[in-house]
Amino acid sequence: MSHIIHRSLRSTPAVASGAQGAYIFDAQGKKYLDACGGAAVSCLGHAHPDVLAAMHRQIDQLAYAHTSFFTSDTVEQLAEQLARTAPGDLNYAYFVSGGSEAVETALKLARQYCVEIGQPQRTKFIARQQSYHGNTLGALAVGGNEWRRRQFAPLLIDVIRVSACNEYRDRRTDETQQQYTQRLLNELEQAIVDADPATIIGFCAETVVGATTGATPPTPGYFKGVRALCDKYGILYIADEVMCGMGRTGTLYAFEQDDVVPDLVTIAKGLGGGYQPIGAVLASEKIVTALQAGSGLFQHGHTYICHATAASAALAVQKVIERDNLLEAVKQQGAYLHHALREVLGELPHVGDTRGRGLFAGVELVRDKQHKTPFDPSLKLHAAIKANCMARGLMVYPMGGTIDGQFGDHILIAPPFIITPSQLDFVVDTLATVIREETGKI
Repeated sequence: MSHIIHRSLRSTPAVASGAQGAYIFDAQGKKYLDACGGAAVSCLGHAHPDVLAAMHRQIDQLAYAHTSFFTSDTVEQLAEQLARTAPGDLNYAYFVSGGSEAVETALKLARQYCVEIGQPQRTKFIARQQSYHGNTLGALAVGGNEWRRRQFAPLLIDVIRVSACNEYRDRRTDETQQQYTQRLLNELEQAIVDADPATIIGFCAETVVGATTGATPPTPGYFKGVRALCDKYGILYIADEVMCGMGRTGTLYAFEQDDVVPDLVTIAKGLGGGYQPIGAVLASEKIVTALQAGSGLFQHGHTYICHATAASAALAVQKVIERDNLLEAVKQQGAYLHHALREVLGELPHVGDTRGRGLFAGVELVRDKQHKTPFDPSLKLHAAIKANCMARGLMVYPMGGTIDGQFGDHILIAPPFIITPSQLDFVVDTLATVIREETGKI
């Protein structure tokens, strides 16, 4: 009997006993190709020698020091690394223990910025439907994942909600891509005006939507339009790149491909690659300068912020990505993956869409391809696909509720940056077999 409160209280997952490269091994010695990085976390794969060595060095020297007394060289070096490689004036970092903490931190930092510049009437956030920003109460509030929110809704702050940018699902047949994008931007501006622009703190969005809809990228020009509206109305643009950032899409930050620079950015998963729990908020000069000129402090904190051992792991991960030119590898292997998904899975009768950027890919499943009709959620198709893939030694990240929190099934693929073409072939071929098999039972 397990004394852990597992994700399912009716079953205990397999025991992981080891990992190397792109593979995890269970207690019976069976190997699994980790094609989802757990949850888009393990960007370098497992047991990378450089990262392990860096962690050992740090533990021997200094495992932890509380930030009310000390900073540490490793944390300072990680901040310098991120400031140097970030676009624009995102020159400051606040280190936490994960993605939800990062989003919570960004919301509070955004609010305090408004207070510090003499605009305390700004109390509202705008966010999108079918989004996910974390499981703490503030992060859950700005998120639009209805299944995760539902039972906790009475505890959440009110957030202004606008449509997701999901061209496959929501672009009308009589619209061009540009017209669809403009419709979304018009909706956002109307929501800003209706709520009173002077009361809004910021707009929060995942650059490429992750687990909720399956690697859904924005349309061209969407985030440039968002940036322009935020500037017009004095609203902060908060980019959530917890899942899609840190090289996952082929650039260090996914928003680089949209030619924008946010005011605040949240990062986590690929920051430390799973070697230690770590997340961060990157802040622009104007945010930090306002606090420096005002109260002189950020009224926030956790026990494990700026954790030295976590920082050592993250710094090593980021150095390996840069040294080994892994962003180029992500672009190359990502192109290979997306081509294979289109050619192999795209031909299947129940694959409605394949999408994504770099090594961040989604496959949406439909009962009827022409009308994009989803499967009945009671069938739990995504769960059956996950179990079948695991039985074949493949880890992918299927989810349900793709369309509205209840209907729709998709599969998220986020392999390590060291993935090889032959391993990607195994991913795609296994998925093709499993999708045929599971949809054939319905």
